[in-house]
Amino acid sequence: MALSERHPRPALTADCVVFGLDLEAEALKVLLVRRARGPFRGAWALPGGFVAPGECPQAAAARELEEETGLRDVFLEQLYTFGEPGRDPRGWVVSVASLALVRLDAQQPVACSDARAVAWQDAYAPPPLAFDHGRILDTALKRLRGKIRYQPIGFRLLPPKFTLSQLQTLYEVILRRRLDKRNFRKKILSMGILEELDETERRVAHRAARLYRFDPARYEAFCEQGAAFSL
Repeated sequence: MALSERHPRPALTADCVVFGLDLEAEALKVLLVRRARGPFRGAWALPGGFVAPGECPQAAAARELEEETGLRDVFLEQLYTFGEPGRDPRGWVVSVASLALVRLDAQQPVACSDARAVAWQDAYAPPPLAFDHGRILDTALKRLRGKIRYQPIGFRLLPPKFTLSQLQTLYEVILRRRLDKRNFRKKILSMGILEELDETERRVAHRAARLYRFDPARYEAFCEQGAAFSL
């Protein structure tokens, strides 16, 4: 007797939580698509879809993200598996969710495939979401808030060259609290993982601030010394 005959199997989907940072609005954004088909036709949802036979969930997540939003070559990290009964009205469906951090200006999302529209929405105040995507988003936010404090993943959300004020804004937006300017700068600079550039902001009305760049080699040396990233 085949395994499938002895043990009923659920359908498998891959969903993507893609975050971006709007520095001007000081807001964390999440990429959502408006569903063109049922169930939840017309509702906003996370990009995603069914895993094809012989396809791994990570590959399916990247494929669905490109098919629905046009975004490609996005680094996706597995987040969590959601398999509660009743989460999908079509039947027994398990979702492997992935998390991604991207720059808003890196690629312009375009609605494709079965997505009627695609848009960056406020991650902390999204519209009503289809399925259990609200829970998936909440799980991703908790992961991001925790991980950003002990790994330098936040630099993926910033332009390659940034000011210390922009870096502090990133942490304040994600952690949702104000940070002491002097203490923040002292701590981040003491790690020695930033390269200070001989450049300043352009096209600003106020006094131009110095630009910095995250240096992966310096961070690797920092870790090899037994030090730990902590903010």
